[in-house]
Formats: sequence, structure tokens, C-alpha cells
Amino acid sequence: MKPVNQALAAEFGLSADEYQRVLDIMGRTPSFTELGVFSVMWSEHCSYKSSRVWLKTLPTKAAWVIHGPGENAGVVDIGEGLAAIFKMESHNHPSFIEPYQGAATGVGGILRDVFTMGARPIANLNALRFGDPKLAKTKSVVDGCVRGIGGYGNCVGVPTVGGEVNFHPSYNGNPLVNAMTVGIADQDKIFLSAAAGIGNPVVYVGSKTGRDGIHGATMASTEFDADSESKRPTVQVGDPFVEKLLIEACLELMATDAIVAIQDMGAAGLTSSSVEMAGKGGVGIELILDDVPQREPNMSAYEMMLSESQERMLIVIDPAREDIARAIFDKWDLDFAVIGHITDTGRIVVKHKGVVEADIPLDPLAEQAPLYERPWVATPKPAPLGDVTDPVGIAPALLKLIGCPDLASRAWITDQYDSTVGGQTVKRPGAADAAVVRIEGRKRALAITTDCTPRYVQADPEMGGAQAVAETWRNITAVGALPLAITDNMNFGNPQKPEIMGQFVGAIKGMAAACIALDYPVVSGNVSLYNETEGKGILPTPAIGGLGVLEDAAHAVGLGLKPGLSLVLVGETQGELGQSLWLREILGREEGAPPPVDLAAERRNGDFVRGQILAGKVAACHDVADGGLLVAVAEMAMAGDVGATLTAAPSGVAAHAYWFGEDQARYVIATADAEALLAAATKAGVPAILLGHSGGSGLTLADGTTISVAELVRENARFFPEWMDVP
Repeated sequence: MKPVNQALAAEFGLSADEYQRVLDIMGRTPSFTELGVFSVMWSEHCSYKSSRVWLKTLPTKAAWVIHGPGENAGVVDIGEGLAAIFKMESHNHPSFIEPYQGAATGVGGILRDVFTMGARPIANLNALRFGDPKLAKTKSVVDGCVRGIGGYGNCVGVPTVGGEVNFHPSYNGNPLVNAMTVGIADQDKIFLSAAAGIGNPVVYVGSKTGRDGIHGATMASTEFDADSESKRPTVQVGDPFVEKLLIEACLELMATDAIVAIQDMGAAGLTSSSVEMAGKGGVGIELILDDVPQREPNMSAYEMMLSESQERMLIVIDPAREDIARAIFDKWDLDFAVIGHITDTGRIVVKHKGVVEADIPLDPLAEQAPLYERPWVATPKPAPLGDVTDPVGIAPALLKLIGCPDLASRAWITDQYDSTVGGQTVKRPGAADAAVVRIEGRKRALAITTDCTPRYVQADPEMGGAQAVAETWRNITAVGALPLAITDNMNFGNPQKPEIMGQFVGAIKGMAAACIALDYPVVSGNVSLYNETEGKGILPTPAIGGLGVLEDAAHAVGLGLKPGLSLVLVGETQGELGQSLWLREILGREEGAPPPVDLAAERRNGDFVRGQILAGKVAACHDVADGGLLVAVAEMAMAGDVGATLTAAPSGVAAHAYWFGEDQARYVIATADAEALLAAATKAGVPAILLGHSGGSGLTLADGTTISVAELVRENARFFPEWMDVP
């Protein structure tokens, strides 16, 4: 074991100033284990030391918010005495080193964040970003991550109902794996993590502790370099079958009133769970590590405290119900061990083999954790794109766009996920703008989505942050649901670079403005920084997970066309091609300002569309996003296997800008009564035009250009099977 000094502290990720702060708090040189505790609790991943200042500026309150940021997950009132509990978290660094286990344990960890609060998980989603598809490494990472997500989620019996996948060379060395889980609980049966009750036993449950994942939180708080492959030992190994047992055992225990407090062992494992529980409760905690269930011999106190072995929970139990609790975990064949008790000392004391390995005051550990106001510079506003010439024509461009990696059919991915296990999925992946999952035994349903357009955020972080929030709001609205709240996953590069910190600040400002304008607060989230490899950062990616509610699942609409309907475009079209997929895929350019986000128009147009859906006036609905208007109509045609004739023609806008511009706040609606819908839009002050009619086997424009739906489907379906060598 190395001597504890500033050199070791630096190896553990602590700066010289931070190590001096540790010495001041302790009044002595810390032990090896104590230094390990400080290093993980003060890591970027656990302490949010570069982001807390800005995260506090996000709106987090509303009448329907029961618990906002600060708990394991956010909690919102969804009516009928029920609460939705949800959160998104990253597992980026582990998923590059070991794609299958990195992604799988990302799913396992977010599931635990949700069921630890008393919720039964009902849906998983994910937001994935990968590098250049031309690279062999990208292919192997995609394959491993998708199999890991499917393997874990399918085995644990929670449907994977939605998500997104993007590609860009900036993610070559840093793929993003952001996992989201949603659960349902009774509002009067929500469990929190603050420990209480001097003398109450502290109980360890779940799997045994091994050496996997040690210093995983520290690894997630640093850049990658050429030696990153050597960090495989810090990637955790998951077991979804044990997770399923743990879910059932915890929910059964939660019905007994035995639990005083409960916390999953996520990043930093036993250290973070014990420190956070005791700290939130204003008490002390003593742990006897000899009693920790171990799967490897001769584990040290340091290894046990920092291990990130999966499928483990820490519970403060009512001593009068300890035997009941033990019997439940014995029944589910899970470890149950009393490893300590709550004290009145305000300290965490760790003993192993009769030796005090750590004795740390909890208040300074939390309150004196580093908090940095990093220098930042605003991202310069990009110049407008200006006029661009169409070199290929409308039909060839559409075929290329719908076949490109960012828009190609995700069936190869989603077919590996069980999206219907549990029998409550109303809208499966690809069938609607948001997944819709019914609450068992009720008419009520949740609409859930994830979204972000990183190329917009790169060009204009504030506009891009607002757009990411607004697009989730649109997707939830487009199925007929009322958006309630978001969770976020802030994926950025090195915050010590002022330009990267400026991206973060800008994105937060844009997100906050959108959340306020749309009555759509942030209730949980995660920050993942240092997503850089050898000094090259990712596109700034503030992934947003949105949740809304439908009082009756039968009112939900999808995006697939049916014949004999009128198509109405809601929202204004200026032909915004800056940062568009058309510009990138057709001209090979990533330039210009992203489309502006008018939050008042988003609110007005979306509220109108939702009202029409709930009034039964809408047969299908799709928001206009990546690729623009013609891509949106093509996606509706492919989903329904029905063509359309578009009688609207560009006016005052070049044809390619009209059809492929990515103007915001727009929806395409299929309706049986366009006249009534257009009249209602006029009355509401909402811009809307008749776009055309559904029917036939092709997509026909006003100039006579026709593309068969079969050809669209062929082009859309090619990329993943060919790339993955699927016969």
C-alpha cells in the first residue's frame, strides 16, 4: 500500500489545494482508506464541483413536483394518488472501455435509483451517441452497448420503450450512454435516503462485494488518454437476474414499514451510500466491514468502501422489524447483513479486523467539498448561413437523408429490446413521437421521450439547450399528453477549458428559459464532464428526458398515416438550413446558426395541437425535427405504409429550404376534417396550412416529383443491417 501524500492524492484525482483541504479537515494525514473516501466523494462525478453553481439556476418547482433534485430520482404527481419517479444517468466512460458491461450496468444503476424510492419500474429509455460509423471501433462499441442494454433490460423484465441514437466523429473516443428509467409509486409510499434513529441497524442487501468498479467515480471524472483500455478493471459487472430479485425483495420490504431510509450503492459504492444517508439525516454512522458479504478473499477496507459492485443497497432498518426484513431477503436468496449502526457522532467510522480504518467528520466532508466557479467564455454566435444552392434535387436528397445513420431505421436496435414486457406499452419505438406506457389497472398513461440535437448546441449552446427541452415537450405533446417535467444528462468536455465551461453555461441558460416558458421543471439529472480523449471533446450534449401524462391511454395518437386524410402543417416555415442534416449530408458542411427557438410559439402551437388531439380531431401527428418537413411526412408515410400527395408548394423560400429546413415549433397533423382544424387554428392565432392528402403508394410533390413508399422504406432500412452484416 502506497504512502499517503500529495503524490498519492494526485493519483486519486485530488488537486494540491484539495489535498490541503483534506489535511485541514482531518488535522492529520489521512489513512489510505480515508483518502479514498475523500477522493471519490470530491470527484466531479459525485460532488458536481464544476456544475453545482449553474445547476442551481434551473427551475425545479411546480405544484405537481413532489421531490426535485437532491433525492435518488425526481418525483411528480400524475393524478389518482400516484407518482411518477424518474431519472437519467450516464455510463459513458465504462461503455467505451467495456461496451456490453458498461451499458448494461448503466441500466442497472438507473433502475436502482428509481426502485429505491419505492417505485416499480415500468419503462427504460436511452440516449446514445457514437462516433464515425466508418471506424471499426464504433461498430464494436455500438454492438456491445446495444446488446448490453437489451440484455440487462430484457432479463430484468422492464420494457425498453424509446430513446435516440446519433453519430458524429466527436464521439469517436467518448461514446455517450445515457440511461433513463421511469417508475410508478403511491404518493404516500415514497422512500427517502436520510438516515435516522440512533442505534438503528445499517443493513447491506443484494449481491456480494468484489473488486470490480473500484475508483469508477474517479475514472468518470477524468479525460481518456492512450492508456484508457487499461482501465477495464474499473468497469462494473452486472447481473440482471439478481437485480430482478432485488427489485422484488425491496418492494416487498417496503410494504412492511421496516425501512427508515434506503439508498442504492451506485457511484463510489458503500462510501457514497453511507456518507449521503448519514449526512442527509444529520447523524453519524459506524460500519464494521468484517460483516460485509464478500465474493473475493482478503479484501481491504479501501477496496470494500470503493467497490462499485452492482445490485447492492444500503438500508437503515427499524430494529423491531429486522427479523421480518431478513426473512424477506432470505426468501429471495439475497445477502442480508447488518454491517453497522446509526450514531450521534456526526462522523463516519469504518472498522475492519479491529482497526479503525476511517474516522471522518461528515459535515466538513460535504460542506467543504470543492465548489468551483470555473472561468467561462461565451460561445461566439455563428454567422447566418446565407443562401445555399441545391446540387442534387429534392427526391435524391430525401432518399439520402432517410438512409443516413442519424435517420435510418432503428429496427436493428429496437428489435433487440423487449418493448412490450409487462403488457402495458401502448406506443412502441417508432410508432409515435414519444413512448406511451399505460399504468397497469388504470386508463392513465405516461408519455416518455429523450432528445437533444448536439450540433445545435455546438453552434449556439443557449439556443441548443432551449431546443433540446422544447423538442421533448413537442414529442410528448404530439401523442396527446401533457408534459410535466424533465430529467437531464449534461454531457460535456473538460470544464477547466473556458470555452467548454461556456458551452455548459449557455446550455443551462437555454434550458432554464425553455423550462420556465413551458411550465416544465427539472426534477432530476446527472452531469458527465471530461468527455474528452487526448484533448478532443465531444459535441456538447445536454440530453433531456421528458415525461408527460395522458388521462386516457386510448387518446394517444401515433405518427403512422392512414389513407383518406388531410395533412395540415402547424407552425411557420422560413427554411432554416443552418446546422441542418441536409447541409451536413448533402453539402458536407456543419455551418451557420441553428434554427431559432421561439418559446412563445412552441407553447401556443403545442397547446393547440394537444387540444385537437384530445378533442378527437387528429388521426396522426408528428413533430418536424431532424431533416425537416419532407422527412417528417416521409416518416409518417413509412410508419403507416401509405403515401401522400403534397399540394402545398414553397412560396418565397427555395424548394430545398422549404422541404428540408429545420424550423422549430412545427407539427404535421393528419385529420379527417381539415376545414374545421384550420378554422380552429385561425381562431387560436396558430399558423397552419393545408399540406396535402394521404393515400396511394407514393409521396408526390406539387411539381409532380414522386417517390414510392416502398423505395423510402428500402433506403431507410439499409444502414444498420448492412453495417452489422445482418443477412
